[in-house]
Amino acid sequence: MSRKQMKNFIRTPKSGLSQVTATQRLAEVGANELVASRPMPLWRKVWQHLRDVSSLVLLFAVGLASYMAIAHDGGWTKSIVIGSILVINVAIGLYQEASAEKALAALKSMSLPTTTVRRDDVAQTVAAKDIVPADLVLLKAGDQVPADAVVLTSTNLAIDEAVLTGESVPVNKLAMTDLDGANDDQQVFAGTAVTAGTGVIQVTTTGMATELGQIAGLLNQTKRRATPLQGRLNRLSGWLTAFAVTGGLVIFALSVWAQNQGIADSLMIGISLAVAAVPETLPIIVTISLAHGVKRMAKRHAIMRRVSAVETIGGVDVIASDKTGTLTQNKMTITKFWTPSTGVAAADAALTPASRDLMRYLGLATNAEIQHVAGTEQTVGDPTELSIVRWLAQHELTRDDLEVDAPRLAEDPFDSTKKMMATVHQLNDREKLVIVKGALDRLPVDQTAASYAAAKRAHDQFGAAALRVLAVGYRIVPTETDLVWASLLTDLTLAGIVGIIDPPRPEVYAAIQAAKDAGIQPVMITGDHLVTATAIAKDIGILNAGQQVISGAELNRLSDQDLTARIKDIAVYARVSPQDKIRIVQAWQATGATVAMTGDGVNDAPALKAADVGIAMGITGTEVSKGAADMILTDDNFATIMTAVKEGRTVYQNILKAVEFLVGVNFAQIFLMVGAVMFGWGAPLLAEQLLIINVLADGIPGFYLSREPGEAATMQQPPISNEESLLARGLGQRLAVRAVTFTLLTLGVYALGRFGLTTNQAPVGMTMVFMVLAIGSMIDIYAIKDRQPLTWASLRRNPRLNQALLAGILVVLALGLVPGLQSWFGLVNLAGLNWLIILVAVFVPTMVLELNKRRQQRQVTVAELTE
Repeated sequence: MSRKQMKNFIRTPKSGLSQVTATQRLAEVGANELVASRPMPLWRKVWQHLRDVSSLVLLFAVGLASYMAIAHDGGWTKSIVIGSILVINVAIGLYQEASAEKALAALKSMSLPTTTVRRDDVAQTVAAKDIVPADLVLLKAGDQVPADAVVLTSTNLAIDEAVLTGESVPVNKLAMTDLDGANDDQQVFAGTAVTAGTGVIQVTTTGMATELGQIAGLLNQTKRRATPLQGRLNRLSGWLTAFAVTGGLVIFALSVWAQNQGIADSLMIGISLAVAAVPETLPIIVTISLAHGVKRMAKRHAIMRRVSAVETIGGVDVIASDKTGTLTQNKMTITKFWTPSTGVAAADAALTPASRDLMRYLGLATNAEIQHVAGTEQTVGDPTELSIVRWLAQHELTRDDLEVDAPRLAEDPFDSTKKMMATVHQLNDREKLVIVKGALDRLPVDQTAASYAAAKRAHDQFGAAALRVLAVGYRIVPTETDLVWASLLTDLTLAGIVGIIDPPRPEVYAAIQAAKDAGIQPVMITGDHLVTATAIAKDIGILNAGQQVISGAELNRLSDQDLTARIKDIAVYARVSPQDKIRIVQAWQATGATVAMTGDGVNDAPALKAADVGIAMGITGTEVSKGAADMILTDDNFATIMTAVKEGRTVYQNILKAVEFLVGVNFAQIFLMVGAVMFGWGAPLLAEQLLIINVLADGIPGFYLSREPGEAATMQQPPISNEESLLARGLGQRLAVRAVTFTLLTLGVYALGRFGLTTNQAPVGMTMVFMVLAIGSMIDIYAIKDRQPLTWASLRRNPRLNQALLAGILVVLALGLVPGLQSWFGLVNLAGLNWLIILVAVFVPTMVLELNKRRQQRQVTVAELTE
């Protein structure tokens, strides 16, 4: 609460509000609870999945086929098969979204059902939703703060604000005075937890007006943008549809006016062309590829909550990472110490008598504990004191071991005002040991100017390295000395100081370098101090020469345009708010970047949702952050993100192979249909036959492209731009070669079967071209699944694909050989010569594609040599 707000602040009497006043105010301001946005109705979700171009084409085909079945007795086969494909695609899309919007529900669950207030001078338990502004709330250790408030009285009150700030060190809260506006140390916020002490707070805001409520509002307002893959596939569908519509108009005109065919027959050809235009199994193959990526990532500690994010993580340009627990170990650790006799030394150095005494004094004046239960570390106590326990363990010591020789007699607890704590221990029958630890400038140490200057130099050196500094002094007094703290805490001898920091994870150095090698810019966004963030960022390689560090206060002075202009030069953001994090994400997105962001606190949730890939921490993360995220790291490790990036890039490569595999044949089918009608041959394939080719012959083997391993040098390639077409990087050329090859081949086979081997027998030509198109398009998957020339090893590398290919070929052969299936799909028996021609023709596309692959590689090699 600012000084300006303080002018309107009226302190509630110690007796609290009256029940009448509280009831009236509740009616005015509303309940103290979070409000969710209205969920999208099911019909709108279904429509979202039906309104893409490919689905609309299929929907039109279903309607047209159904009209033909009713009006002209055309049979229901086309309607049922095409309709089934539509239903499957929509069902898969709805399943992906089933658990996507749980973040706000998790936020609401953070509200306590009850809390303790003082009303009418009586402490009473009320429902937390009935809290109103000006209520007096009584807090004690273990309570959750029910609303935003100012602190009226405080006795060693400490609040864990990690859910809002992301930093796990409890914040000491002081009582507000009438003269000053309430600063952060004199305010508490809804959703935070009391870790120590007691206090009385006066509620200032409730419900959606609280800090937690504002985050909930951001979650309601923040919308995810479409993934790059969705945009690319929609553009591809648009191109295919444009071809189909143009071809359909040409075919309809030729059929009706040039060849005098009836409207019904012309419409049937139109249905066939619509079916030929749409790669019906592509959405399913994409989903299977993404789902397979989900399984592989789960084995590597990355749980994907949104399936489409599997591909998106592979294309990120920027990873905005939280510091604590992701880049660092989330374990405060003593890394350096200083004593008057040893000077500055590393914490893992061999112990001298002076350093052993320093460790002993710190250990005796510590209350924290670390236990291991079922292989899991469980900690109790302040993070700073836990660092002391870890230092003891590093040298195979424990607090219990130390207290055998010096049992504790008394303790003066830490106080945020005096910034130190003291303990008294029995050394022997004659002496007691007094230990005081805290801030160096607060310890009552008896020392010379020279010794103080040496200690201050070490202190400043530790501070410059972003280390938290803790000093310890001691005094030995006669055993009969009374336990009067005022007299005991004087004339101490300085034992030394220690430097404490949450150190970087060992594996993060290589992970940061791997990100840069992959063309990804890592950025640190943290609620920690600027100095600490800068030191860590420099150490691990995020902050390099020429890059900038910015605080939340400085960020607030920048307009959105200025931030976007500077965004690529800023590597570290410190002391930022939830709104700041969204601005950073959106500024990067405004430059065309695909952004991944990590976080673990409630404050991170809106930015996680706004990012292209939101990444929550599985160990330290709140349920709110997990609910808003697309990916959860079960090990809270930045290196796992890079593993996920590699998997995402592999998934995208395999999706591109599926596009090449399916779409090349779809183009060929369109050209085949249009060419045959223009030659006056009529439709060379029926809609049912095209569906068999698209769904079974191509679909079954295509499902197993998802199991292909990543190409070599996957992580040495730059990220794919959001504006980059699916047809970039040579794919368009390969599609053209494949489409032309199949078009010329199928037109030639149809003409040969209908006019060369028979006397204008269309069913023979149709059967031959069906076999060549179905089997040939399956076999050439081997030339597509690997960018390198085919080898025996690459042929055997994906046994599931080989099995699916064999199954697909057997199905197609059964359609051409089994009499009942033949008639149902408009096929006929063929002579031996026809089958021989088919046998040769099915291998032609594979040979052409392999020759084209080798030609492209030679061009690349020549280009590299000329450079």
